[in-house]
Amino acid sequence: MPAPVGMPHKGISGIVAPEFQIKPGTEHIMITGNLFIVAAPSGAGKTSLVKELLAADEGIQLSISYTTRPPRPGEINGLHYHFVSRENFGQMLERGDFLESAEVYGNFYGTSQPWIEASRKTGKDILLEIDWQGAAQVRRLIPEAIGIFVLPPSLEALRQRLTGRGQDAEEVIRRRIAAAREDISHVGEFDYVIINDDFNTALQDLLAVVRAQRLKTGVQLERHGDLIASLT
Repeated sequence: MPAPVGMPHKGISGIVAPEFQIKPGTEHIMITGNLFIVAAPSGAGKTSLVKELLAADEGIQLSISYTTRPPRPGEINGLHYHFVSRENFGQMLERGDFLESAEVYGNFYGTSQPWIEASRKTGKDILLEIDWQGAAQVRRLIPEAIGIFVLPPSLEALRQRLTGRGQDAEEVIRRRIAAAREDISHVGEFDYVIINDDFNTALQDLLAVVRAQRLKTGVQLERHGDLIASLT
């Protein structure tokens, strides 16, 4: 007679081991890469955190967006963006090639859905560096996407970071602060929130989120089912 669920039982070796059961709903999970979304207001340090995350973890890859804006000095097609004409972008939009798309200051940006689907099927984790509006579009199509929002420690700290760049006039900075407050009002739509007060701590928090997602029970049962079965 089998042992009751949750009670110890004897394996072939006679060693008493806990009952091993696969939770309902995890039996047929495919080994598909995670899809991470990182969003933040301008000046919160998102780009720097993502850069360091990619350098520290080879198992995650950044999605390269398509855009109609012209390349800036030093930008390389296919590395920083896929630069395309408005006509080509419109054709891709009509074909449904974009997982999400948006118009920003007169230029269009989009994330390739076929590329993300193909990459995730190989088991590769993919990261999207987009705004909260793009994140909402992605979650409607891929509900399991993991949303991470990066916050500054205060609005004053955000202002100091924007001013320290030395790139924008005071009026532009005021508009960016106003836009940041609107962005931050959507923080509740995300799964994780990281406060970038100390950069190294924020980076470790970001790495922890990525690692935790890979250790979820369903994923581990699929990837290491043979090992787990041999231990029971």
